[in-house]
Amino acid sequence: MGDQEDDGVRVTGDCGRLVVHVGGEMDIDRAPMLRNALHTAITRPGGPDEIIVDLADLFFCDSAGLNALLQARHTAQEHGKQLILRAPQRQVLRLLDITGADTLFTITGT
Repeated sequence: MGDQEDDGVRVTGDCGRLVVHVGGEMDIDRAPMLRNALHTAITRPGGPDEIIVDLADLFFCDSAGLNALLQARHTAQEHGKQLILRAPQRQVLRLLDITGADTLFTITGT
């Protein structure tokens, strides 16, 4: 699979690994873009069982962005796949913590 990019959301990968890179701000205006990119990555026929959402460059996320991640998690479960959040910034970690969503995701530091 080649790289795909759409205003702060970039999908990279090959046959063994799929990474959705999210950068900048994720708010109500940009959440649909994230939701669509994650849905496509998760439901791709023959795609990998793990989808990594790289949040290292995401410095702000509101409830709309969180909702996109939660919907993606649900879709991943329905398809027998796992969504992994990688390297979330402090603000994103706080959002996950205060909402209790941190217990729903596998979160890695790198």
